[in-house]
Amino acid sequence: MDLFGNEEEEVKDASKVPLAFRMRPKTLADFAGQQEAVGDRGYLKKMLESGRIPSIIFWGPPGTGKTTLAMIVAQHIKAEFIPMSAVSSGIKEVKAVVDRAKFNLRAGKKTILFVDEIHRFNKSQQDAFLPHVENGTIILIGATTENPSFEVNSALLSRARVITLKALEFDDLKKIVLRAITDAENGLGRRRIKITDDALKLIETISNGDARSALNILEVVDALKKEDEYGISVEDVRQAADTKTFLYDKAGEEHYNLISALHKSMRDSDPDAALYWAVRMMESGEDPLYVIRRVIRFASEDVGNADPMALIIANAAKDTYHFLGSPEGELAIAQAVIYIACAPKSNAAYAAYGGAVEDVKNSKDDPVPLGIRNAPTKLMKELGYGKGYKYAHDYEDNIVEQQHLPDRIKDRKYYFPSGNGQEENIKERLAEWRKKLSSR
Repeated sequence: MDLFGNEEEEVKDASKVPLAFRMRPKTLADFAGQQEAVGDRGYLKKMLESGRIPSIIFWGPPGTGKTTLAMIVAQHIKAEFIPMSAVSSGIKEVKAVVDRAKFNLRAGKKTILFVDEIHRFNKSQQDAFLPHVENGTIILIGATTENPSFEVNSALLSRARVITLKALEFDDLKKIVLRAITDAENGLGRRRIKITDDALKLIETISNGDARSALNILEVVDALKKEDEYGISVEDVRQAADTKTFLYDKAGEEHYNLISALHKSMRDSDPDAALYWAVRMMESGEDPLYVIRRVIRFASEDVGNADPMALIIANAAKDTYHFLGSPEGELAIAQAVIYIACAPKSNAAYAAYGGAVEDVKNSKDDPVPLGIRNAPTKLMKELGYGKGYKYAHDYEDNIVEQQHLPDRIKDRKYYFPSGNGQEENIKERLAEWRKKLSSR
């Protein structure tokens, strides 16, 4: 059950082991990417240096090093590493692991239980870990691609440290690929291989920040080559990668062309075109959750308060897809796209936000006006906190004239509602309020 021992010893022919497994780093020094976690100031590195390892949940996209980091932790503290898949394991298997961990503990050895896809365990299965995590029988390391705030029990989550991993950047994947083609012991270095920068960039694009996927592509290319010395070109990568994925890749021109077409079709209130582009993206292999994320952003940026229901419907589509999955969930996304394309448009909230951000970023942090500060203590009252504050509910129409912004920008206006949809009512209301205040 120890991946650092028995499993590797059973492999007679290393060439039969996938390249991604062979190239898995054994130490943090060999690990590429995730510097916020494993760098000199990273939390994980500090934990390993201290020798005090709590239970951990690694949260991030596929191929970002969740399993590898768990194995590195186990090796560093000389613990037995017991992997378990939440897909195929249940409470019976958990109990067996706990018995093994108790045996190890009596022998003075720690046990790390690594649960892949921990979000797939139900509440009772997750609860089975709790007492053994609390009393130190096992160190639990979970891996998940889903937000642990929603998918992991709060009781278990409170006893673990969540470490967020990100999709690997180009430089990280380049380092991984170059190491694989030069490593003669575990990689492909027994053959003399060169790779063009364009091919590296395409591997990064197609793999979507996934190291495992990048190495799988490299391994397919190597299998197709017969020479002891060869170069890897863009065409080689295209041939090795899945065609559908290549035609619609994360960073390619077609990706940005299609998302731009979706945005502009919704902005121009063309529901037919908007629906076509959304469906084409999803049918081409795009993650539907990516599509609905863009639609949610659009609902605030281009519809805003002209129709506040747009944001609600877009978020409901996200929740519906998350609940139903494919293929049923795509219909909710289509509904949201059509609704938002047909909604009145306004970018007033977007422009207001941008103006406020500009002021906040490019100026010092001015103090809050004294009149609108809370004054819970005698000293604060003596200093003038809350002095002269006007309670809106004591005034006609519940509106008052008093300073809310810092002195330097006390008259600044960010929000200028359009005359579209419900923003027409907002525009009229604000104008009426300002007229009444100026006449008082």
